[in-house]
Parts: sequence; structure tokens; C-alpha cells
Amino acid sequence: MKNAALLSGSDLADPAPPGNPGGADRRTRDRLTELLLERGAATATELGCALGLSAAGIRRHLDAMLADGLVVAREQASTAPRGRGRPAKVFALTDAGREGLPHTYDDLASAALRWIASRSGPEAVAAFAASQVAGLEERCRTAMAEAGADPIARAEALARALTAEGYAAGATTIATGGQLCQHHCPVAHVAAEFPQLCEAETRVISRLVGTHVQRLATIANGDGVCTTHIPRRNLSNRTVRTNS
Repeated sequence: MKNAALLSGSDLADPAPPGNPGGADRRTRDRLTELLLERGAATATELGCALGLSAAGIRRHLDAMLADGLVVAREQASTAPRGRGRPAKVFALTDAGREGLPHTYDDLASAALRWIASRSGPEAVAAFAASQVAGLEERCRTAMAEAGADPIARAEALARALTAEGYAAGATTIATGGQLCQHHCPVAHVAAEFPQLCEAETRVISRLVGTHVQRLATIANGDGVCTTHIPRRNLSNRTVRTNS
């Protein structure tokens, strides 16, 4: 990694709002993030020298990152006698600062499932998928304890439980029954290759609402929403939304 690239004079211009850095500011802060990740912690002087920035320029970027909660500052530990002036501060990334870095979780999960499939077959992948949704099923079942026996009422309660889990779900009554829609899928990229994940989730939905269900669309298959049909006779029209 090259650390000594000089940046343009725009890096010393008036600061952009902390939460909305411009192009040059964004590149500089990305480089600061890379340096802090590489070094663990560093002083403003060390960071400024590595990036070819003036003291004023580096402080502007660090102040903005502090305001955004991306870095934390602490006094530099030293065993040498302290001289005049304030002790130097070292800066380190916070958890929020690390969140902005690229992750390979999807790639790792896909590789792990390929490994399982190559050695134990698709049945092992299905068993793994079932084990992964078991905890979600138990939490949703607990949240639905007061929903009663009606499948549509249970679907509405399930939508609220899934929304609390981050799925942005909603339940809608239609002429032929009900629809459970999930606007977010945390494993969509992996499920695109391993549909066993979607199949396991569909079985969970069926058990929780207490009736046969049919998946009409999935985000993993390229659809905008995961849609599950829940059949029921003699329904009045009503809509319940829980993803707002």
C-alpha cells in the first residue's frame, strides 16, 4: 500500500459538511481509514506526513470523522518525560468507521456452502439452511403468541415480527387469501446460488401461519420483494402494513 501520495489543493479548501463530504474529501477520508486500519492508531502528524497534507488540512478531516463517530482520539501513551504543551493524540477507527470498509461475508458464506455441497450433497445444504432459520422461527413464534389461530391474523403478526428482525415485512389481504411481503433479505446474494435458504424460510412461514403457503417471488431470484401467498376463504378486504 502506498501511503505517500500528494493530494490536490482542494483537500485544503473549506470543509464540506461532516456528514456529506465531497469527492476529494471522500477520497482523503477513505485513505485515512485505510491508514488507520493498517497502523491501528496514529497521530495527526503521522497521518498528515503519509498523505502529504498540512496540519490544518489533516485536522479538518479528522475533526469531521470525529464528529461522524468514525474515529476516536486518545492521549498518546509515552514513558518519556512530558515536555511543554499538550500531549499528542492518537486516532483510531471506531466500529462505525470499520463498518464502511468492504466485507466478504457473502463470498465466505457461499464458499462454505459450496464446500458442504461438494462433500455431503445438497441435502446437507438443506439441513444447514434449516438450522440457520431455527432461531428466527423460535423468536417469531414467541412474538406471535397472542395472534390466535387465523392464518391471516398470524401472517400479520408474523410480518410485525419479521420487521423487528430487519426484514421490512408487511401483510396484505387479497381476494384469494393473504400475502406476506418481505422488502429486505439479509442473505439474498447467497440464496441466489443456494435456494435451499429460501425453501427453509418458506417452510418456517408455513409452520408459523399454520397453513400451506406458496412463494410467488423472491429477492434472491431477482424480484423486488419476497412475496408469499397465504390461502384463506371468505375474507373481507383489509390491509396491514408494518414496514413503515
